[in-house]
Amino acid sequence: MAKWHYAALASIACAALPAHAELGGTPTWPAPQISTFQARALAATTTPFNVIQTLLPSGTTVREYVTPSGTVFGIVWDGPDMPPLNTLLGAYFPTYRQALDARRAARRGGAPGPVQVEEAGLTVQSGGHMGSFIGRAYLTDSIPSGVTAADIR
Repeated sequence: MAKWHYAALASIACAALPAHAELGGTPTWPAPQISTFQARALAATTTPFNVIQTLLPSGTTVREYVTPSGTVFGIVWDGPDMPPLNTLLGAYFPTYRQALDARRAARRGGAPGPVQVEEAGLTVQSGGHMGSFIGRAYLTDSIPSGVTAADIR
């Protein structure tokens, strides 16, 4: 097969890749460093949102909760490594990081551990241990009507 056939097949395969989104933003195509992510859309049967599930190369699963208009209002992760929260939280990452640092400083010795951050409409709950991390983040003001924070799981 000619080289251009391989290039054409590769471009078709890449065009079929689902979007990677950040909290509060609209889906965007994956950045080059994350192009190896595998993703699939999960059909939401009775809820006004879609879920995009992504398996990171590390084995961590990330689920992004997206409104029909394309805005990500929630993210859930579960796996052996923490996902790139700076990417997933996008513009909300500095708010999260500042609150996280304050909570850790308030702990004896500044030790890491489970954390819940509620700042400026952003909620992040994260915990686990080496080899098993879980968490979720959502924008309380962006949760669609008829959906609750409990639906982001």
